[in-house]
Amino acid sequence: MPVFMNPFHKHDVSEFPDTFVPLAHAERHPSIVAAHKDMDKKSLPSTSPTNDASDTSDNEYSAYTIEGLIAEIDLDIAASGHDTAYDRKSKVINKAIMDIGMGWYQWQLFVLCGFGWLADNLVLQVVALTLPSLTSEFGPDTTQVRYTTCSLFVGLCVGASFWGIASDILGRRLAFNTTLFIAGVFGLAVGGGNSWIGVCGLYAALGVGVGGNLPVDGALFLEFLPQASQALLTLLSVWWPVGQLIGSLIAWGFLTNYKCDASLLSCDVAAPGVACCHKAQNWGWRYLNITVGAIVFSMFVARFFFFHLFESPKYLLSRGRQAEAVATVHGIAYKNKRKTWLSEEILNAVGGDPEVVSDAKLSTLDIVKRFFSKFSGDRIAPLFQTKRIAIMTCLVWFCWATIGMGYPLFNAFLPQYLENAGKNQPPTPNNIVYRNYAITSIVGVPGSFIAAYTVDVKYIGRKYTIAISTLITGILLFCFTISSDPNYQLIFTSLEAFFQNIMYGVLYAYTPEVFPAPNRGTGTGIASCLNRITGLCAPIVAVHAGSVNPNAPIYASGALIIAAFLAMCLFPIETRGKQSL
Repeated sequence: MPVFMNPFHKHDVSEFPDTFVPLAHAERHPSIVAAHKDMDKKSLPSTSPTNDASDTSDNEYSAYTIEGLIAEIDLDIAASGHDTAYDRKSKVINKAIMDIGMGWYQWQLFVLCGFGWLADNLVLQVVALTLPSLTSEFGPDTTQVRYTTCSLFVGLCVGASFWGIASDILGRRLAFNTTLFIAGVFGLAVGGGNSWIGVCGLYAALGVGVGGNLPVDGALFLEFLPQASQALLTLLSVWWPVGQLIGSLIAWGFLTNYKCDASLLSCDVAAPGVACCHKAQNWGWRYLNITVGAIVFSMFVARFFFFHLFESPKYLLSRGRQAEAVATVHGIAYKNKRKTWLSEEILNAVGGDPEVVSDAKLSTLDIVKRFFSKFSGDRIAPLFQTKRIAIMTCLVWFCWATIGMGYPLFNAFLPQYLENAGKNQPPTPNNIVYRNYAITSIVGVPGSFIAAYTVDVKYIGRKYTIAISTLITGILLFCFTISSDPNYQLIFTSLEAFFQNIMYGVLYAYTPEVFPAPNRGTGTGIASCLNRITGLCAPIVAVHAGSVNPNAPIYASGALIIAAFLAMCLFPIETRGKQSL
């Protein structure tokens, strides 16, 4: 049976011939070999991969001996704070993957994990584009309908929390595929919604699926990445603006031609003799959601049937499936046309025989405890251990929280702003609205690439790139409200999208770099959590502020972004050209 017909196939080392090479003859990563040279021990022998272990007997710390490997693991364990058989064996697997290096398997995974990033923003944009049509067909006014976005964010919060821990208990492979399956199914179902409340419920269910993409896909991709290539995790953010671009182009086609005029009321609220919006005239938003749902579902099909995802070797270790974990690493080497020195014998030599040691396997309770330990006082305290790190932690979290609310306050309701920036202004024609929205999305895409370049430019680096882009983003938001002229708005929304993507791209890269390595997951996890919580509050603020002044949510968005800029000016750490803490 072809592999793609059995996505949950369990592997054995025998399926991957000619991938094993003894440690003494292996090709180790240059950084590992260099680290051995720096050890304050006996002088090391030549680092040629062809050196036999018998030639290095006078030095037990060679990178090509079990003793040298144990020395590497001891250093890593001392930094991590966890010392169990499971932790030791996990570190060995990290070393093996690093020695295999980047290859075809990881690049395929980069694309498929990118689908998760793409879907996350694609769904948010589709909800924003749907709001005017929901007002026409079902009757909620232009401020009340913003609760639709709130329902999506409830689902996103639930999805991120649930799938983050479910992937540790049920496996990365199941979570990786199920999140997009749920998103695709409910994305298609939204197109059949017959009431506003029903549509909100379907969007919430859709959010439960798509909300798990970022935590699950990010963790999965990271576990298959060699340590030397972990910067690619940041590059996944490039897929984010692509989602907005796809959504805007589809909307331009459907909502321009199959949408009620903005002046028509819902048939449920129209006064006698007043023309109303019939479902038959308003299929554009349904076509949009069905199309996007089909795209997301096709992403699931590509992941599930046409790419064979190996289960995470660390998950397999945690469940006591050591042989399968070793086979997975051999499978990666086989896909990349490389060799690996990993074997069960080496794992047992470093971490102990699973038949003898008691901590080689983690129970479900242990996994849950480890997940929540990221948010324990012991894990958070090191983020405040020095004045410099404490200031950095508070400022980064503040930025994630303010941007988390500021971003959706503008972007989640942009189609509404483009249709009518003020109550007394004439509405903008649909074809202009969605054409401008598509152009804005296109202009925003290069921002992520510019960010990836400027963060390493001398005298600019992370701090100045993110601060300057954030300041310009905030200023452009205020400029947007000056005029309701479509061409004027097009200029400022396009520039705002460009600098906004630079801001987000650097924020994703900079955040994990400034936290100490043992507590990086805790620092970034809390930052992401604050981002989602404030994002959930954004529609509520938009509803109440928008009822007083249609431009009030935009003012609030600009003020929050400027507040983030002020915090960035106080960042005490620049990470350009430096190793992570």
